Amino acid sequence: MNQTTRVPVISPDGKPLMPTTPARARKWIKSGKAIGKRNKVGVFYVQLLSVPSGYETQKIVVGTDRGKAFTGIAFQSKLATIVLFHACLPGFYKSKKTSKDRQSVTGKMEKRTELRRTRRGQRINRQVAFKLRNHREKRFNNRRQNKLPPSVKANREMELRILGEMSKILPITEIRDESCGGNSKKNGFGISPVTVGQEWFRLQASKIAFVVEVDSLDTGKHRDYLGLVKNKKDKSVQSPETHANDAIALASTYFVQYKEFHTTKTHGHRWIGECVVTPAPFVVVTRPKLFRRKLHQENYSRVEF
Repeated sequence: MNQTTRVPVISPDGKPLMPTTPARARKWIKSGKAIGKRNKVGVFYVQLLSVPSGYETQKIVVGTDRGKAFTGIAFQSKLATIVLFHACLPGFYKSKKTSKDRQSVTGKMEKRTELRRTRRGQRINRQVAFKLRNHREKRFNNRRQNKLPPSVKANREMELRILGEMSKILPITEIRDESCGGNSKKNGFGISPVTVGQEWFRLQASKIAFVVEVDSLDTGKHRDYLGLVKNKKDKSVQSPETHANDAIALASTYFVQYKEFHTTKTHGHRWIGECVVTPAPFVVVTRPKLFRRKLHQENYSRVEF
């Protein structure tokens, strides 16, 4: 079997078609039948300049392996792996136990709060009574209690951005999302922000394709069956072994199942189906660590001369 990479293809009117081989894509570009392009996440694809011979497509499934600071996304068909993503989530650029990263969303939110308190404190005349002070009231109701922190929302929005851009060049059939757990509602403590973000992500991703929740225990079984390697020591390493291989295993649950069988003489379980893992482009996605708006870098102290 020819285990080569695949190049996404779209029709002249922008409709996603089945990916092709790099050799055929080069022939199309050289003969003037197609032009090469790149989407906003850096994936190369070709757009046909003439009407294609057919619009039939096969099943392409997306697997999303979500972590705290990184997420792996894989686009898998029955006979080939199309593209792999390693998303560096903006909510937590670095996982620090002692201090939070200033460039992450959590660090920016804390710094913004600190600077806002300093500016508001400078406008208060503390020489008068508390009731006579000029306190600015809140400009809007900032106590909405939607239980979705900005850091978690920023992480899920990056994942949705990747899925949205890839859905323009690939005919996505289904999205397989791993269950991250964290649902403590049964114990009476409510639902964790991670679970709330997961449910919000699935609601938004359902607008792109049908979303299926996959048990985290099935990820390891399918990963071992496909012969993939997992790096459990350092999840920050930008390689397929950290998160992308788990995403492939999640996508493969659509094509391969471990089912029970019975015969006249024996019974048990066996693997049914086919899923071939092939070399694929590995793309690392991150956001530029820039400050959109900042009045002061730090709180300035008074200098005595």
